[in-house]
Amino acid sequence: MQENKPMLIVGLGNPGPEYALNRHNVGFMAIDYFAGAGASWKNEKNALTFGTDLDGHKVIFVKPQTFMNNSGIAVQALMHFYKIPLENLIVIHDDMDIKPGSFRKKTGGSSAGHNGIKSIDASVGADYQRIRIGIGHPKDFNLQMSPSDWVVSNFSKAELETISKVIPEINLFD
Repeated sequence: MQENKPMLIVGLGNPGPEYALNRHNVGFMAIDYFAGAGASWKNEKNALTFGTDLDGHKVIFVKPQTFMNNSGIAVQALMHFYKIPLENLIVIHDDMDIKPGSFRKKTGGSSAGHNGIKSIDASVGADYQRIRIGIGHPKDFNLQMSPSDWVVSNFSKAELETISKVIPEINLFD
C-alpha cells in the first residue's frame, strides 16, 4: 500500500432499490456499513463515492453504478482520476464458493467466474486486494436454481442476519 495515496474501497453490486437485498449486492452492503449511516454520497465517474478517514487511512468508498458486469468502467475512471495505485485498491464482493457467514481475503488471482471481478481485472489488472463474502451456492440449500438466478435473488431474513454479523468482523487494513 502506498501510504501517501488514498485507498479506493469498492463494494460490488447492482444499483437500484430492486437489487438492494440481492446476494450479488453484499459488496454494497459492506460499503454502506463501513461508510456509516451519515455518509454523504457523491455521484462521480459512474459511481457513488464517499471520502473519509478510517482507522488512520484516507479512503474513498465506492459503489459502482454501472451494474455488476461493467464495474471496471467506474473503478478504472476513479483510479485514474484520483491517481490510485493498484495496491491501494480493495474490492468487496460476493462469493458462491464460500459458505454464508464467512469471508476470505486475498490479493490477485482469478475471477472464479465472477463477472464484476472479470470487468475490473480487464480494466485495471488483477493484482489488487479482494474481500470475498460468502453467499453459498444454491446446491448447498438443495435448490434447483442456476447460479446466475441465485446471485440476483434476495437474501432470506436469516441470511441477512448472518451477513450483518460477518461484515463487522472484516478488518479492511490487516
